[in-house]
Amino acid sequence: MKLFTILACCLLVGACQSHHNLQPGEGFIPVKGGKVWYRIVGSGDKTPVVLLHGGPGATSYYLNPMRTLATDRPVIYIDQLGCGRSDKLTDTSLMNTAAFVDELEQVRQALGLDVFYLYGHSWGTMLGMDYYLKYPERIKAMVIASPCLSAAMWEKDADTLIAALPDSVKALIQNNRNYSSPEYKKGVEIYYQHYLTRLDSSSADMDSVEKQFGMNVYEYMWGPSEFTATGNLKSYDRVPDLPKVKVPVLFTAGQYDEARPSTVRSYAAQIPGAQFAVIPGSGHMTMQDNTTENNRVVAGFLKEMDAKN
Repeated sequence: MKLFTILACCLLVGACQSHHNLQPGEGFIPVKGGKVWYRIVGSGDKTPVVLLHGGPGATSYYLNPMRTLATDRPVIYIDQLGCGRSDKLTDTSLMNTAAFVDELEQVRQALGLDVFYLYGHSWGTMLGMDYYLKYPERIKAMVIASPCLSAAMWEKDADTLIAALPDSVKALIQNNRNYSSPEYKKGVEIYYQHYLTRLDSSSADMDSVEKQFGMNVYEYMWGPSEFTATGNLKSYDRVPDLPKVKVPVLFTAGQYDEARPSTVRSYAAQIPGAQFAVIPGSGHMTMQDNTTENNRVVAGFLKEMDAKN
């Protein structure tokens, strides 16, 4: 009886222990093309979540408010190659979605992750979807936040949002094809105040994003204009692949998001059982504009997923 009790206790302890060996800290992981910076926050025994920032090239600084998710699990931040604290990227053969999928897989292997939750924001949803389609067995669930899953739809939504601005602002954007002109930049700035982040002043996180943005990667893959894709993402469209997703998914969008809530809701409708939530009062940067509600929604979904496993 004593032996049985000891064995049972050992099994119980083993079941409660983490299935990963992640420890808080930061470092660099060698990948094809350079070294990728990562940081692990938290050390709970729940399934880790990997955060994929937008851009391409926007860096993970603006995701810092999501560190509160680390109360019961590791939260893994990554600066994708070409931006932030990772190595710069000049090799254009690595400036494509497939190369970034391979990069993410190299990071996963280096960290010893078996399975994880994937959180993608903006361009991170493009990368996340392509990673899932190649490595579906690695993903337990996904949060698809403020997504761009169709470049054509993104452009259509941008046209709709520009049309809602005052005529004087529309003229600044639509009548200038010199994207470095002060007039065009002023129009974009006003657009961003409405639909990117609605903060009265820039946060330290957003300042760091601006200073360490991988603009060469962004312009090569997307283009010089926020509103028109001319790079190798211009034909990106994973909407037909949405029904292939077999893991639980939460879609989120800001109330005033560039990724219009009506569009994001239509994406969610194509995955059976997918959830959808609007983050009130926020633009595209929901984690900056309404940190409390953004994190509450995401944490609630992750805990719901924990309970199912």
